[in-house]
Amino acid sequence: MIFDIIKNRRSIFPAQYNTKPIAKESIEKILEAANWAPSHKKTEPWRFKVLQGEKKAELGEFLSYTYIDITENPKQIKSKKLIENPKKAGAVIAICMQRDPLESVPEWEEVAAVAMAVQNMWLCCTEMGIGSYWSSPGLIKYMDEFFDLNEGEKCLGFFYMGYSDEEPVEAVRKPINDKVEWL
Repeated sequence: MIFDIIKNRRSIFPAQYNTKPIAKESIEKILEAANWAPSHKKTEPWRFKVLQGEKKAELGEFLSYTYIDITENPKQIKSKKLIENPKKAGAVIAICMQRDPLESVPEWEEVAAVAMAVQNMWLCCTEMGIGSYWSSPGLIKYMDEFFDLNEGEKCLGFFYMGYSDEEPVEAVRKPINDKVEWL
């Protein structure tokens, strides 16, 4: 049932992933789920770049070296984490947004559409037993130096995916009544 999948969706971090590979067919299904997100005026602004194998290691090195270059007092532990996290994932998907060249809708609506696409991915991963996590480090503003981005395209983060042997922690939410005003 969809409500149970929504309630069971969790952030599963790269440190929790095991070495079981993710089949290409599974990644394709997850991306197809993303493609069914709603978008105003059907701009479909989501774009994805799937990184596997050596490309994950290259991403980690780029992130780490960029962090060291732009940071006054870089922390070794953060630099190491930036290198290691992509390698721990079964796949990393760069989450990008292609701005409508006509700007027929406000940019925030296209960002929201991409976020809905990622939510579809996350729910699909949950149903398939694949752990996932959306990371949006400040370093994403430098991704045009790593990826060949189109004009008007920008990176909004990374979707890390991997299988995990750990049971997800049960989430707690404050009651919805605390967040709703009936008029």
